[in-house]
Amino acid sequence: MIDLATALRRRPVVLDGGLGTLLEARGNDVTSALWSARVLRDDPGEVRAAHAEFVAAGADVVITASYQLGFGGVIPDAEVEALLRRSVSLAREAGDVVVAASVGPVGALRADGSEYTGAYGLTLDDLRSAHRRRLHVLAESGADVLAVETIPSPLEVEALALELEGLAVPAFVSVSADSTGFARDGSRAEALRTAASVPTVLAVGVNCCAPATVLPALAEAPGIPLLAYPNTGERWDAATRTWQGGAAPLADEAPAWVAAGARAVGGCCRSTPADIAAIAAAVR
Repeated sequence: MIDLATALRRRPVVLDGGLGTLLEARGNDVTSALWSARVLRDDPGEVRAAHAEFVAAGADVVITASYQLGFGGVIPDAEVEALLRRSVSLAREAGDVVVAASVGPVGALRADGSEYTGAYGLTLDDLRSAHRRRLHVLAESGADVLAVETIPSPLEVEALALELEGLAVPAFVSVSADSTGFARDGSRAEALRTAASVPTVLAVGVNCCAPATVLPALAEAPGIPLLAYPNTGERWDAATRTWQGGAAPLADEAPAWVAAGARAVGGCCRSTPADIAAIAAAVR
């Protein structure tokens, strides 16, 4: 297994792709509000197998199935804690790679599309409280790094940064670059600087966005290793729970992301092991 902090300084690191996408392609039902967390609970072997497909495709880092799993929701809290730990152990069993424990936004727990707006009606303290217990469980789970991802607003980034400061665990922080929660006044760049100011944050960047958004977002980013793992170009319709539009080959763009400072590249929603294999070939 690579040392992520060292590797990020030396060469491009390849992230995995869309876990929910692959689970669905493997025949699993991910249409409920629990998304991949339902498979994690009911068929953990499928989660392990999906991680292993991304490892075989060339991923250096696999991101756990904990994105849409949190306390105070449909699943009882005692079961949530066990499932968070299971998500890490399954990723660990998939291969000799870095295990990144996914920490999604509050909106992901609501499954109402607010993960793309940040419009929760919550204060900074509310957001800190909403994330705290999950962060602590995942920090103690044996993961190599916390993958704080798809964060849709400066306020939620600030809340997470404050919580991460109290944890002696490395993390990377990625914002949802197309989110309407970022105004056109530089707030996205400010959010990335806020995340980068936390001593344990190894990298910052963007994910779950259109490929065309990546380079403009990276141009705003602070001078630490950067991340880029967008969707394949399709757009999620939260009302119909379907993807709209056509896909773009991520590997064609990946070298430009690396040239712009990205040291960890991969795919998010709709990206497959074939996409990750192509990205690995393009950047190594």
